[in-house]
Order: sequence, then C-alpha cells, then structure tokens
Amino acid sequence: MNPPQPYEAILALLETYFEGLYRADSAMLATVFHPHAQYVSAMPEDYRALSFPEYRQVLDQRVPPANTGETRKERIISIETGGNTLAFAKVEMTMMGREYTDFLTLVFDHGRWAIMAKIFYYEMTNQGD
Repeated sequence: MNPPQPYEAILALLETYFEGLYRADSAMLATVFHPHAQYVSAMPEDYRALSFPEYRQVLDQRVPPANTGETRKERIISIETGGNTLAFAKVEMTMMGREYTDFLTLVFDHGRWAIMAKIFYYEMTNQGD
C-alpha cells in the first residue's frame, strides 16, 4: 500500500507528536511512534538509548508542560522523503527549560506513517523567558 499524500500525513503526525510531548501523553504518542521505535539522546552527559516501551515509562513520570502553563513552541525545519516508505523530519521544540532539536526517521508501515527513531539534542534556555 502506497502512502497517499505523504507530506500532509507527516504534517498531521508531527502535530500529534508535538501535542503528545506538550501533554506528556504516552498513549497519544503511541499513535505516532512505531512499536519498535528507538529514542536516543545525543547528549554526551545525558546519553540514553531506549525502546519505545521504555520511553513511555519516562513520559508517564513527566510533569506535562501543558499542566505548568508553559507556552508551546515548536517548528518544523524540514521534511524529506525517500521512496514511498521512508521520510526524515527535523523539528525543534522548546519546553521544560530546554531547546530541543529532534531528528525523526519515519517509515510507512501497516498503512500508516510512524516514527521509527527519535534522536535529539538540547540546549538549556534562559529560565526567565
């Protein structure tokens, strides 16, 4: 099955991704992550490589930025496709006192686009912002 209109589907996936992170909603994020997805921090002092089930446990312990009144800030830098079943998205999101850059590898599998790998880096923001 070929993905119809991949950019629109990927944009919708990314909107759910941002909303799920903002709400720390692991059930919502399960709708956009592949069950075999990997979560990797590229921070040398905070390196982690987790399976998606392990990442869900981290999310379930997080205080959602939505609950603390944080302003939601995100940006899609780029989306690239490779054939009918592979895509890459570079996105940024500011939350929890950090500016994140996420590299997301997506696959079209079982009739839907899903994040197969999330590799990210972050920098601390000014707390007064």
